[in-house]
Order: sequence, then structure tokens, then C-alpha cells
Amino acid sequence: MTSEDLHAAVEELLALPFPREDTRGEVRDSGPGYHVQVLQASRDFWDDRDEEIVEAAEEEIDAAFRALATALTARWGEPETVDLDPYLWSEEPAPEPLGRLSMLSGRMLVWRRPVPGRWVALAVGQADREFPIELLAAIGEEHHLPA
Repeated sequence: MTSEDLHAAVEELLALPFPREDTRGEVRDSGPGYHVQVLQASRDFWDDRDEEIVEAAEEEIDAAFRALATALTARWGEPETVDLDPYLWSEEPAPEPLGRLSMLSGRMLVWRRPVPGRWVALAVGQADREFPIELLAAIGEEHHLPA
């Protein structure tokens, strides 16, 4: 996907209403107050975890992340970095989409209030060494983030 395609996907996600119940899809999970969508994914590494192949995949996803972050920053200003580790290790369940994102990534970039009451986040994550590296976009309700 081009940077413009990725930006359009974020805009589309931001405009979607939140469903009343959790729904799981192939590339998007949604629920009350959130959406998480895989914007781009590398191949998986079940058959070959060669260092060069993994590095190339990381570079490709990182380039897409940086290009999209630059486009969103131009539109909404500087993002803040949110540490996701506290959500992963908390004894209390994390609100979604923070719970899902914390299982895939240690941090996310967040733009607050692109639409009143909502935030947009980007993260790069991987469920485990054999799984694809993913560029993720998340939309959530403002009250799910610390002030």
C-alpha cells in the first residue's frame, strides 16, 4: 500500500461507528469504543526465520509506519508516545484496544482528538517470532487513555 492508501484506511477507520459487541475479522477487530486494523503485514516466519529476511520485513513495515506517521503528523500535529507495558502487566484488564495492542507492541504513537472524543494510534507489533510483523492502526475513545 502507498502512504496515501494507508492514510485513507486510517480515515475510513476513524469514520466507522463503534459496534455494540466485539467483532473479530481477518484484518480488523472492533468493539464498544474501539477499532484495531492491520494496515500492512509482512510474511510469516514459520518456514524461514533467516536474519536477512526478518530485517527486510522489519525495514518495510518501519518505512510504512514512518511514512504514515509523517502524514498524520502533518495533519494533526505531533503525536505522543504511549508506553503499552503497564497495560500488559496490570492485574486489572486493560480497556480495548490497549489490551490487544499491548500484547503486540511495547509502545504506540497517539494523536488525540482528530475527531472529538476519539484518538488515533499507530503501532508496529508481532504476536510471536513466527508471526508476521504488522503495522496496526487503532481508534479508541478518549477516556481509555491516561491524561
